[in-house]
Amino acid sequence: MELKKKSDLIRTFVKGGFLSPADLLRIMEISKDLGNKYIMFGSRQDILFPLGHTEEHKLERAFQSIHMSYELGSDQSVYQNIVSSYAAVNVVETTPWVKEDTYNVITDSFDYRPRLKINVVDPLQSLVPLFTGELNFVASREKNYWFLFIRDARKGNTIECWPRLIAGQDIPKISRALEDLFMNFLPFTTEELYMILKNDQVKISYKPISEKLKIPATTFPYYEGLNAMLNSQYWLGLYWRNNQYDIDFMSAACRLCQETKISNINIIPWKAFIIKGIKSADRIRWEKLMGKFGINERHSSLELNWHLPVVDDEALELKRFLVRELDQHDISTHGLTFAIKTNRDVFPFTSIVISLTRNLEGDRYTILYAKDFNPTNGFYYTYAHQIKKEMIPVLLIELSKFYFRQLNPEKEVQREEMIEPLSGKPLIYYQCTNCLTIYDERFGDALSGIPPGVDFADLPEHYCCHVCESPKKHFSAVSSRQ
Repeated sequence: MELKKKSDLIRTFVKGGFLSPADLLRIMEISKDLGNKYIMFGSRQDILFPLGHTEEHKLERAFQSIHMSYELGSDQSVYQNIVSSYAAVNVVETTPWVKEDTYNVITDSFDYRPRLKINVVDPLQSLVPLFTGELNFVASREKNYWFLFIRDARKGNTIECWPRLIAGQDIPKISRALEDLFMNFLPFTTEELYMILKNDQVKISYKPISEKLKIPATTFPYYEGLNAMLNSQYWLGLYWRNNQYDIDFMSAACRLCQETKISNINIIPWKAFIIKGIKSADRIRWEKLMGKFGINERHSSLELNWHLPVVDDEALELKRFLVRELDQHDISTHGLTFAIKTNRDVFPFTSIVISLTRNLEGDRYTILYAKDFNPTNGFYYTYAHQIKKEMIPVLLIELSKFYFRQLNPEKEVQREEMIEPLSGKPLIYYQCTNCLTIYDERFGDALSGIPPGVDFADLPEHYCCHVCESPKKHFSAVSSRQ
């Protein structure tokens, strides 16, 4: 079946991004029964596959048998999957008290289908992005207590911290209460939301925030191949270039997990999956399985560190072109991640974004990079504007060199990104609500002829975003605490 858009797919919700081999095997069977040869992974740790000739009553019975929910076609924007960093435990460094069971308990406690995007994540890992949800629960140093950061697209995707730490067992309760407010009312500040819930006597266990969130400046991990875990076992990460995972191989992998007593399979937002807990004695069985199906398990970092929209052949072809060009120049991209953005609704979570716009002269691209090349900042600067496809590789090479030049080894040892939840003097920026471009008066806007030092209020009324050409009224004030 030829796929034209995401609405041609069935979307399967995998709470927390982990599921049993038996459940994944059943999903393979459902997809195969619809005439498919593959399944795909979404950026919110969900599973997608073509609709085929669907008899919805049979489909509903099949999903009920594994106690999982799904959506069809145009309904896919109604509900959201809960994202977690379960996959990172014992694979990379994580907060000591945050274990796999921690995520199990929280995700199992959700007794409703969220309409808001919810992330439950550990700040020490970089395998799963922290702030791509609308409600982002980030582990604190206080055992069983979490920060909550709210991202509201109606306020220009600014990120605000809840004024108290929240107990893990209350994450589902506060998520549901906040969802009702989001769906029915205008935007609030976090302080206002806190007071509304307090006045409504929503019982939440809180703790005062004694220190701001600290995020170490970690590099993006290599997530493919057979690797040693932190507990003397092994984990296997597998990635397909086209995000079309062969059902026969996936089914065989599920059965091998069952035979070797592996309890869960983990989906990560980079459209790949990880199997944890492989025993030393079983390594050869996995190597033989991958050999039988001709699986390549050692793609370069340049190939892996990309985020693309689902079912977007144009974005996939652009990525292939850029990887080929950069590979020929032997350019290192270690520590960098890339995204190709083809619509305005995508919230980026990579260090470099290549954004497509169309006009009468043909396709043009804008290259953005995150402040300090750290996507957790949420602030992006424009590196090049409205360029042709052929210019992108050259500019990415320049930008990667710029990234390595700005690294300071002594600074990196001590540097931590501070997310300030308490009072403090904010540095005000103005951000385009359509494409997230930042106007910072310290730098001005050279492409629009605006010199450094010009306050946003003093910009001419005809000023517009140099990336998407949105008028000045579409910029919102946001703050970054120093």
